[in-house]
Amino acid sequence: MTTRRTFLAQAGLLSAGVMLAPQLLSAKEKNGAGLQLYSLRDQLPADVKGVIGKVAKAGYKEVETFGYSKEHGYWGLQSKDFGKLLKDNGLNSPSGHYGIDSFLGEGKTEELNMYMEVANTIGQTYIIIPSLNHNLIKTVDDCKHVADRMNKAAEICKTAGLKLGYHNHNFEWAPVGDTSFYDVVLGNTDPKLVNMEMDLYWVVRAGQDPIAIFEKHPGRFKFVHIKDRDKTNPNLNTEIGTGDIDFVKILSKAKLGGVEHFIVEQENYTNIDPYVSIAKSAAYLKNTLHI
Repeated sequence: MTTRRTFLAQAGLLSAGVMLAPQLLSAKEKNGAGLQLYSLRDQLPADVKGVIGKVAKAGYKEVETFGYSKEHGYWGLQSKDFGKLLKDNGLNSPSGHYGIDSFLGEGKTEELNMYMEVANTIGQTYIIIPSLNHNLIKTVDDCKHVADRMNKAAEICKTAGLKLGYHNHNFEWAPVGDTSFYDVVLGNTDPKLVNMEMDLYWVVRAGQDPIAIFEKHPGRFKFVHIKDRDKTNPNLNTEIGTGDIDFVKILSKAKLGGVEHFIVEQENYTNIDPYVSIAKSAAYLKNTLHI
């Protein structure tokens, strides 16, 4: 059977990415590929400086942070020192994952204020909600309440020169009444305030179509998580370009979606060194997706 890749090779096309993803090329700014540091969560605690150096060596230009704590900072480095470490390695951090359940649920601002200070110290632009307590979204009214709190959190972030975003998994499409949490968020948050980070793996795993979502909500998605799905076990990730998600097709609509940052994430590894894995993914983004 002739695959898309085989056809392109036989047709003598020099670059499938250029041929199939012209909108991606015109949409993306020259940020370069990013890595969600959660991909190396097992390595970071032992040698944060060494890991960051290897991320840069693998070909990444940006990182998205996670896991900040008031007591330990980022794996033993406080935000100022961690920001310097990134800069010394030629890395930019446009965003960080910061859980703000205390604000979404009870309206408490202490946690949000702390994360805003950290983000500004590192030089980030976006506070991204990585997930939230499912007990907060049991009913449609609950979902609307959380969406309203997201608007308020975004307004607070704006006063600090920051923006708010939301990162999806797949639970967002579970039925809630006659709708879903994801639809409520997109329908009840201010597009000028609340940005979205689409995790392509989880969208596909939820049985949703990323392109259809881009078309329904153009311009809402400043970030995408590029995470591939293993061909034999959909519960596992694999290196970008070796799984069954067609990123060339999906990201041909990146401009329509509003995408500015392309962040690789891999949550698990099978019989491969994680550093080899992230380097392979970075090479695919550069050579095939032209990011």
